[in-house]
Amino acid sequence: MPRTDFNQLLEAGVHFGHLKRKWNPKMAPYIFMEKNGIHIIDLHKTVVKLDEASAALKQIAKSGRRVLFVATKKQAKEIVAEKVAAVNMPYVTERWPGGMLTNFPTIRKAVKKMATIDKMNSDGTYDNFSKRERLQISRQRAKLEKNLGSIADLTRLPAALFVVDVQKEINAIKEAKRLSIPVFAMVDTCCDPTDIDYVIPANDDASKSIAVILDTVTVAIQEGLMERKIEKEKETDAAPAEGEKVAKPARARKMVKEAVAVGGEPVAAAAPAAEEPPQAPKAKVAKAEVAPAEEIAE
Repeated sequence: MPRTDFNQLLEAGVHFGHLKRKWNPKMAPYIFMEKNGIHIIDLHKTVVKLDEASAALKQIAKSGRRVLFVATKKQAKEIVAEKVAAVNMPYVTERWPGGMLTNFPTIRKAVKKMATIDKMNSDGTYDNFSKRERLQISRQRAKLEKNLGSIADLTRLPAALFVVDVQKEINAIKEAKRLSIPVFAMVDTCCDPTDIDYVIPANDDASKSIAVILDTVTVAIQEGLMERKIEKEKETDAAPAEGEKVAKPARARKMVKEAVAVGGEPVAAAAPAAEEPPQAPKAKVAKAEVAPAEEIAE
C-alpha cells in the first residue's frame, strides 16, 4: 500500500491541535511545537501511525472480519456514513446505544424486530392493523432504522473499533476495552491516548482532516477486501469440479495392484493364494496310500 502523502495531510490541516492550555501531557510525544498558543502535531509521526493503522485494518478486512466506525459528532457524521458505507462496514453516527458491545444480544433483538416489521409489511400482515397501530409501528421502525440501520448486517461482535473523537466516544471505547476489542482512533492534543491501541495523532474537529484520514483507512480496507476476493476465486478454481471424485491413497494402491495382476505380473498381495493349491494334492495322495494298506490287512 502506498505511503500516506505528507503534503495531503498538511493541506487538510491535520496538524492543527488544540489550545496549549487544553492539552493532555500524554500527547507530548506527538506534538511538534507550539505556535500562537496552539499545539502543532508532528505530521511525520502521523504518517507513520496512519500507515500502521491502515496495514492492521487491511489485514482485518482480508480475514473477513468487520470494523465498527463510531463518529457521532456533527462534522464527522456525513463523511463517515459516505466513506464507510462504500466499503460495506458498519458504523454508528447517531447516539451510541449503551451496551451495544457488552450487551450485544439485546441489540441484535432490536435489529431482528426491525426485520420482523419489514416482513409484516411484505406479506400483508401490516394491512390487518388499524390506522393507529400502523402509525405506531411505522414510527418505531423509523426510530430503529435511525439508530441501528447502519449495523443491521453486524451479526457478531466487530473485530475492531475505529473512533473519530476519543473524548466524545468514551463509552464506546470503554465497552471495547472491556471485551478486549482493539481500538483505532484519531487522537487530538487534548485527548488521552492511553486506552487506544492504534493512535493516529490528528485534528479531529476539521471535516477536511477527518475526510483525508478516513480516505486512507477505507482505501486500505478496500484493498484487504479485494485480496480476500481474489484468494477465494483461486481456491474455487483449484477445487475439484462438481461430481469429480478424487481417489484416496488406499484406493489408488488397490487400483494399481489390480492393474498389475491383470497384466500377468506377480503381485505381493496374491502370493498366499498361490501357495494353497500345492497342499490339496498332498492330502489326496495320503488318502490314496492308506486305502490299499487296509485292504491288504484284511
